[in-house]
Formats: sequence, C-alpha cells, structure tokens
Amino acid sequence: MTLPRLPLTVLGGYLGAGKTTLLNRLLAEDHGQRIMVMVNDFGAINIDASLITAADGDTLTLSNGCVCCTMSSDLFMAMGDALDRRPRPDHLVIEASGVADPAKIADAARTEPEMSYGGIAVVVDSENWPALADDPLIGAQLQDQVRVADMLLISKAENGIPEALAARLKSLSPAPQIDLATAPEVAPLLLSGILPRPFTPKTAAHPPYLGWSHESETRYSRAGLFEKLSNAPEGLYRIKGKVLGLDAPAWEVHRVGRQVEIKRSETDRTRLVALGPAANLTTEEIESWWAA
Repeated sequence: MTLPRLPLTVLGGYLGAGKTTLLNRLLAEDHGQRIMVMVNDFGAINIDASLITAADGDTLTLSNGCVCCTMSSDLFMAMGDALDRRPRPDHLVIEASGVADPAKIADAARTEPEMSYGGIAVVVDSENWPALADDPLIGAQLQDQVRVADMLLISKAENGIPEALAARLKSLSPAPQIDLATAPEVAPLLLSGILPRPFTPKTAAHPPYLGWSHESETRYSRAGLFEKLSNAPEGLYRIKGKVLGLDAPAWEVHRVGRQVEIKRSETDRTRLVALGPAANLTTEEIESWWAA
C-alpha cells in the first residue's frame, strides 16, 4: 500500500517573535488532523495536561491525535522518524530555532520523495522587528528570514499591522501578511493556507550566538525577578524558563529585547536558557549578572 506524501510546513522567525505561542494555539485547536510538531524544546509549550495521553522520552502523544516531540540534531533522521510512524501523521510542522535559516529545513523536505513541501511561515514581531532588522550585526539575518517566507504571520499587532512595517516587509517579500491578533484559527493558515513559491532565495550566514543555561534551587519574588531580568546584559536578547518563587510556587519568565514578561507557573527547579549575539556577550558577563 502506497502511503500519501507527508506535507511539511516550516515555522520560522527570530528569537521571541511568538513561534511557541503560535504552536500552543495550533495544538489546542479542533482541526481534526493528526499533526506531528517538532520543536527545539517541547517543555516550553504549555500543553494542557488533560490532552496528554502518553509521554515517551522526547515525545508526547495527545488525545486529539497530535504528537509533539523535540527536534533531533539530525534533521533527516527526525524526518525519517515522522515518515516511519504508523499511522503516518497528516501533517508535519517543524519549528526552526530563532537563529536558524528556515529555508535549509525546507530544502530537506524538497529532496525527500515521501514528503510534500507545505511552505515556510515566518512569525514577525511587529514591536521589535524593525529595530532588529536595522541592527548591523543581525539585521541581514532577520531580513533573510522574511525573504524566504511563503507567508508572514505578524505577532504583537493588537492595533493592526503598522503601515511602515507592512511596506518594509512587502519590499523584501511578496508573501501575504497575516495579523495573528485577528486570525480566528491558525490551523487553516499553517496546514492549508500557504502557497509555496517555486524558488528558494539564497540567504546569508548568521553571526555566531552565545547560549547560556542555568539550573538551581534559586527562588525570587516577582518584583525581585522583574528587576533582575530588567537589568540583564544588553546583548542577552532572549531569556526564557521557570524560576522558583518566594510569593508564588514558581514564575514562568520571558525576556525579548528589553521587554520582560512574568506569570505564575509551577516547577521543581529554577531552569533558564538565554541567547544573544556572541559579539556582544561573554559567558563571564552573564554568570556575573545572574550571581549578583
């Protein structure tokens, strides 16, 4: 029996643009499809515990037929795992890391005869993208992510997509621009709403990035944690994780640029990860900031 080709959609976008929030919405919607989502770390996705029917290593099986797993370091092995599943998923969505070139993942799908290319959707942070795109160190990388997109999903635009942003994005890509704030559902967008373009523009290599992770029993009040994150090193663009609390069981934290978000959560340990351009950071600077 010949199985149908597996459609692959690639989800891209820079650090903190809102890719994980988008995947949360996708997995929660009643789309009636067996979707397999590959992410860098599914621990960041707030999957309702009532939806999880089984957990096996780096894979979660959900009651709605979806599967969520962490991204293998070997892209072709990860794609092979998806193709070998029985029943085979109806659709595969791969989240590219914030500093990755989504076109490279899309190229892998084009060379796999058992897959069909479903396009690249790139999430654009309407608040931070314009300034980041002008940054001499990382600006070319953000612009290249837009150039390879088949669909642009605009996040954090509660009052509509700013005209200046829409015009600038249009100058880089003819891809349609969708305001996520007004989109009633995201499944139709990601699973059937993308019209892939018949070419792949060349992209430039991005600058090196410095990653940092921390795990401890450290506890913070919300106010103290907000002050700590607000005073993080300038070059540490993206911070996320969970921190044990003094005035709550724990806090889920996100820092994108200078914007800090903290909300109640639960965890058994403080665990944080952070990332920024290596030219603007040192590990010693990060460790000194956190230990202060």
